Amino acid sequence: MTVFPLRDRRYLVDTAGGTYIVALDVGTCSCPNHEIRGSRCKHLRRVAMAVTEGALPAPDERVSVCAVCGVETFVPLTASGPHLCARHGFARGDAVRDRETGETLIVTGVTDERADEYRTDEGRPVDEYPTNAEYGAHEPVIEAVYAEPLGPTHGVDDARRYGFPASRLVSIETTVETGT
Repeated sequence: MTVFPLRDRRYLVDTAGGTYIVALDVGTCSCPNHEIRGSRCKHLRRVAMAVTEGALPAPDERVSVCAVCGVETFVPLTASGPHLCARHGFARGDAVRDRETGETLIVTGVTDERADEYRTDEGRPVDEYPTNAEYGAHEPVIEAVYAEPLGPTHGVDDARRYGFPASRLVSIETTVETGT
């Protein structure tokens, strides 16, 4: 049994016995077992398992590629712009390290603008800075603040934001020892 996602939130299921269309979000299948008997068929179960395992996009997702490494990733159906996989993606509040300086930053946002489109306060595209020459102009820009000046009276929202091509930043795995 082979399953292919279609562009309209449905799935094509190809089997030795025939080819059927599954609409997982409404729980229907075009196979005779489901249409005549109204029972939950093996095609619906197979599609549900593949989505749960992460092998296929959910009905509200589509296949895209990571702008950094090119690996296949699932994104919201209506998402536009460049996308990142789980390995290269960031979320607000993530601690990251700048590959160029080694400094620690805190992510404040992930834009849908490419490094050759995103303009700094100086009006220059992020990709035109010499320290960004080794990173892709097609990558989405990650906004972040330097962690060093942050403190009780100067928080993330008060700090100056900087834009970086996504692959210039590396996640910092943080562990907290509780002493117990």
